[in-house]
Parts: sequence; C-alpha cells; structure tokens
Amino acid sequence: MVFSELIEMADELLGEAAVDEVLSSGDFSSGGAYTSVGFYPCDEFMALVQAFSDRSALPLNDYLRRFGHWMFWRYSARYSQFFADKTDVLTMLESIETEVHIEVRKLYPGVELPRFESRRLASGDGLELTYHSPRPLGDFCHGLVETCIEYFGRPARVERQDLTVPEGMCVRFTIRMEG
Repeated sequence: MVFSELIEMADELLGEAAVDEVLSSGDFSSGGAYTSVGFYPCDEFMALVQAFSDRSALPLNDYLRRFGHWMFWRYSARYSQFFADKTDVLTMLESIETEVHIEVRKLYPGVELPRFESRRLASGDGLELTYHSPRPLGDFCHGLVETCIEYFGRPARVERQDLTVPEGMCVRFTIRMEG
C-alpha cells in the first residue's frame, strides 16, 4: 500500500509524466511496478522518495513528512474502524502498537513493522511516543503525528528528539495538548 500511495501522491504533486520518468529511469528490482499488497525493499522506497523529492524541489525530510500527512488521511479513510472508538489524539497514538499493528500482522504475516512505545506524561496532558525502526522514516512518522493531531481537532505541540541508536532509527515525539 505504501509504494502505491507514494506514487499516487507524486502523481498529484508532480504529474503523471514526471512519475513515469522516475519509474522508467530508475534501476528498481520491481521494474517500477507496485501493487497495494506487495512487499518491496526499503532501499527502493527511499530511492523513489529521493527522486520525487528532487523533482518537487522539496528537501527529502519535508517530502517524507508530507507523505506522512498524505498517508494519515488514507489510513483514516480506509481503516476507520481503528478510529471509531478513539476520542483524542493521545488515545489514537497509544493504540498504534497495541491495536493497529496487531491487526496488520494478522493481515500480513511476516511484515516488518516499526515499533512504537508510548507513555503518558505525568502531567496528564501529553504523551511520549518513541519510534524504533531499521528504516529511516522518522520524518514520515512526524507527518503522521501532525496529521493525527489535525484529525482530532484539538491543538497540540509536538517536540521531536532524534536519538542515537546502534542500528536503524529512533525518534521520540513528545505531544503536549494545548488549550
């Protein structure tokens, strides 16, 4: 789903001709053809993101963040059952590991998902959400978090801390509700 959505977003931002040029000029193991249920290498995903980023004049991190915004709206429309009983952004973000990923693993056994740890702040008005993954998608997650806040309609501030880990990526997001 992620690859096909990336291409759809690029098509909307850059146009079909630019997307076709990227897909036909790259050395992709898939041949530049993706389905919503296929599994493809992360290196190929990052090469596509870089190529689309270059053509859009958006820096790579901004393009990934924008893709996080795009994907949140897609997820919320396609998988509304995960949102039905959630009344706020903090509850939704807490449920990623304990509900959403459990269901994804049922549908796609063997899928490699990032890990999310969540902890409510002692003040009660926020959440610390830590992303762990071998994939460099902290900016994508940042976009997802921002759009989740927008979805629930209550202002919040997001602080981001990129953490050093031996392999992969670890990013801690601290979400504090405002107002």
